[in-house]
Amino acid sequence: MMETQTSPKDEVAEAVELELEAVIGFNGHVPTGLKCHPDQEHLVYPLGCTILIQAINTQEQNFLHGHGNNVSCVAISKSGLYIASGQVTFMGFKCGGLEHSPERGHLWQPRSRPQCRERHHSHLLQVPRRDVCHCRKVCVCCQGFQNIGTIRVWELDLPNRKIWPTECQTGQMKRIVMSISMADDDSFFYLGTTTGDILKMNPRTKLLADTGPAKDKFSLGVSAISCLKMGGLLVGSGDGLLVFCKSPSYKPIKKIQLQGGITSITLRGEGHQFFVGTEESHIYRVNFTNFKETLITSCHFESVEDIVFPFGTAELFATCAKKDIRVWHTLTNRELLRITVPNMTCHGIDFMRDGKSIISAWDDGRIRAFAPETGRLMYVINNAHRIGVTAVATTSDCKRVISGGGEGEVRVWHIGHQIQKLEEALKEHKSSVSCIRVKKSNEECVTASTDGTCIIWDLVRLRRNQMILANTLFQCVCYHPEEFQIITSGTDRKIAYWEVFDGSVIRELDGSLSGAVNGMDITVEGVHFVTGGNDHLVKVWDYNEGEVTHVGVGHSGNITRIRISPGNQYIVSVSADGAILRWKYPFPS
Repeated sequence: MMETQTSPKDEVAEAVELELEAVIGFNGHVPTGLKCHPDQEHLVYPLGCTILIQAINTQEQNFLHGHGNNVSCVAISKSGLYIASGQVTFMGFKCGGLEHSPERGHLWQPRSRPQCRERHHSHLLQVPRRDVCHCRKVCVCCQGFQNIGTIRVWELDLPNRKIWPTECQTGQMKRIVMSISMADDDSFFYLGTTTGDILKMNPRTKLLADTGPAKDKFSLGVSAISCLKMGGLLVGSGDGLLVFCKSPSYKPIKKIQLQGGITSITLRGEGHQFFVGTEESHIYRVNFTNFKETLITSCHFESVEDIVFPFGTAELFATCAKKDIRVWHTLTNRELLRITVPNMTCHGIDFMRDGKSIISAWDDGRIRAFAPETGRLMYVINNAHRIGVTAVATTSDCKRVISGGGEGEVRVWHIGHQIQKLEEALKEHKSSVSCIRVKKSNEECVTASTDGTCIIWDLVRLRRNQMILANTLFQCVCYHPEEFQIITSGTDRKIAYWEVFDGSVIRELDGSLSGAVNGMDITVEGVHFVTGGNDHLVKVWDYNEGEVTHVGVGHSGNITRIRISPGNQYIVSVSADGAILRWKYPFPS
C-alpha cells in the first residue's frame, strides 16, 4: 500500500541550515556591482540574493544573506565599515540608494561576523530602473526615459535633513545616461551615455563643461566610468572595450579588449591597480602602468544545465551552460578547462568511468566527446537525435552511451576505439527525455521524460521492462543504491518512491511548497538524498524517514541540477542564473 507523507512548513523551518562553503558566480549585469573594499584586500559583489566578500589574495569567501530577490545595487562607506545593498522590487524596479521598504534595503557591518545590522525604513531616494546615484555633499541623479534625459544635482542640507534638487542644463543635447562618476574633489562629474559619448558636468553651475569624443564614439554605449585620482578617466563600453582617456578629447590613450560588456570599474587604492566586471561574469585585474588584464574570476553567465563529478574523485567537477563545458577545481573554485561549441547549447554531460572522455549532449542533435584534460574533440556522433540531445549517461564498462532526445527516443550507442555504432532506438516516450540513470551492473537503465512517464529498460534485450506513470513532467530520477527502488520528482513537486519490479508507488513526499523539483542525487549508502528546484532551496533528506534534515539557502535562480560528491564531502548545486554553490555535506563520511 502506498504511504503518503507530507512535509509541512514547520519541518523545513526547523531543519538545520546547510553550511555554504563556496560560490562560483558573479552577476555582471548589476551596474557598478563590483566593488573593491577600502581595505584594498577584498572584493565585494552580488550574486543573486547574496553578497560575496572575497579576499583578493587568498580567495576566501564570506556571504551576506538577507535579500529576498536579486541584489541590484551595492555601496560601501568610505571607512569600509558598512555595506549598503538594494534589491529588485517585486514590481520590477531596482532600488537605488536606500529604499523605504524594509524588505528592499539592507545595511551590513561585515568586519565582524557578516550580518544584517539594519533594514532601512526611511525613504531617502527612489530612483527608477535605468538610474544611477552618487552621494557626497551633493547627490547626482540621472533619469533616462527614451529620448528625454534629466540630470539633477541634489544638495544635501544635513542639519535640516533635507535635500534640494536642481536640474542641469545641457542645451539641445539629450542623452540617456548609463553610468556616472564624480571627481575626487567634487569639481566635476562625468556621465556615460547610450550614444557612446561622455558628458562632463559642473555640479556648482549645473552646466555642461564639455562632451566627447566627437568621432569614434564608444560602441554600445559608455556602460561604466571611473575617475582616477591621478587624473583622467577609465571608460568601459558595452562591447567590452576598456579605455584610459582624458577630457576634453576623450580619445583613447590606452585600451584593451575584454570579454563581455563592461558594467563595473573599481579602483584599488589610488587606481594603480583596478578591477573590471563584465556582463559575461568575468572579473579582471588590470595594472594601470602596462594596462594588461589578468582574468581572476570566471563563471557561467547563463543557465547551468548539468553538473557531474568524475568517478571516485571529488577534486574536480564539470558543468555545462549554453555553448560552454567547464571543468573546475573543487577546493579553489578555479576554472581548469573551458570547451566551447559556438552557437550551440549543451543540455547534459557525463564522464566516462575511465576518466578519458567527457560525453556531452547538444541541441543540434549531436553527441560530442572531449578529452577532459585538453578539451580536444575526440569524436562526434552526428544525427544522434532529431530534436536535439537532451540527456546522456554512460555505462561503467565505458562501452556504451545512452542518450535521450527531444522527440522522446532513447538510443543505445556502442563506443569502440574507432567507431560509434547505434545498437538500438527505443521509442516509447512521447516527449523530451530529461534524465537517464544506469544500473551498476550495466544491464538496466531508467529514463525520465516530460511526457509523465519513467521507463526502466533492459539493456541486454534492449526492450522495456517497466513503465511508471504520473501526472507530472518528470525532471529527475535516481536508483536507490540497492537498486530495488527508484525515486523521482518533477513539476508536481512530489518526491515518489517506486518499486522497480512492478512499477508500483510506495511513498510520496511533498518535495517543495512552491515550484518544480529539477535535480536529485543520492549517496552511495542510500541513507540520504538531496533535491533542488524552483523554490531555490537545497534540501537534504533522510531516505527511510522521508524527512528534511538540512536546508541550504543561497540560490536566487531556479536550481537545475544537484550532485553529492564522491566520498560525501560536498554537495554542489547549479542554477538558472549561472551560479554554482558548494555546500558542506552535513553528515560524517
